Amino acid sequence: MRLLTVGENEAGQRLDKLLGKYMDKAPASFFYKMLRKKNITLNGKKAEGKERLKAGDEIKLFLADETIDGFSSMMGEMGTETRQSGKKETMAAGGAKSKKKLPLRLRPEIIYEDKNVIFFNKPAGLLSQKAKPSDISLVEYLTEHLLETGEATAESLRSFRPGICNRLDRNTSGLVAAGKSLRGLQELNELFRIRSLHKYYRTIAAGSVMDKQHIEGWLQKNEKTNQVQIFKQERKDALPICTEYMPLKQLTYNGNPYTYLEINLITGRSHQIRAHLASIGHPLIGDTKYGSPKINAEFRKNFGLKYQLLHAYRLELPELTGALSNLSGQQYIAPLPKEFMNVLNRG
Repeated sequence: MRLLTVGENEAGQRLDKLLGKYMDKAPASFFYKMLRKKNITLNGKKAEGKERLKAGDEIKLFLADETIDGFSSMMGEMGTETRQSGKKETMAAGGAKSKKKLPLRLRPEIIYEDKNVIFFNKPAGLLSQKAKPSDISLVEYLTEHLLETGEATAESLRSFRPGICNRLDRNTSGLVAAGKSLRGLQELNELFRIRSLHKYYRTIAAGSVMDKQHIEGWLQKNEKTNQVQIFKQERKDALPICTEYMPLKQLTYNGNPYTYLEINLITGRSHQIRAHLASIGHPLIGDTKYGSPKINAEFRKNFGLKYQLLHAYRLELPELTGALSNLSGQQYIAPLPKEFMNVLNRG
């Protein structure tokens, strides 16, 4: 018999949904059969599966460990794990690799953390989410961090997985927000969905920008090439975009003008800032996809610059209640990386 005690992160969902996460390879018919036979009970009583769970509820699985673990894809990733015996869990769930295996330059800095959320300063070069099984991304780093602090266990990760709420391109640095608890993840995701928080980026772009600008357009992405095109008029399958930018400092390198900009990302489309600015003649320094090869070669030679100078600098939150009430009206800043500062200070 295995006992599952419902925690805050599992509360509010239906019993059958939780069972489906815990044994994700089992068909729904298996759970309903086990519930009918009372091989699975809720608080010592027969259940149907549609019951809404509360924190503290007890689910008993009168099933062999081999049956339970055989229906869990996570068990294949974790290796051997014991629960009822009280032995220490030794491996990270979901194949998360140790933070120590990340090169020092790719280790994210924690800007803010509480029981519900965590804000990282992601370095350029680190994936937000892994693209292939062997990758180590910010998601795996987050999971490993919570396992190390004891805020998550291999067992708890079978029914709730913390996650990030905004993704940055691999070679874009800066603030990434993540939810550690179910309520934190849900409420933070909703803020990003309805755009009630404000995201500000910093970049250095080619050319002189003298005034604050508000530009609009239409963005179409080619999934095969992972590139986007910007259009001034509406196009089929293109999404509307809106970008604001404001000059902070005029710069000169080898006699050519550049501008240090702050960008208010009003719509958050794929590659929006990079492609939108390039489309109006202000490509980002170091952007190999939408930028100028000549400019990029110059900055690579003079500064060793390998990535575009684009940094998610500031996050401003609205008045809030609920699980995120302690973040109400706050703003969080991710300091510029040294590569960015090297270029900025010599302009």
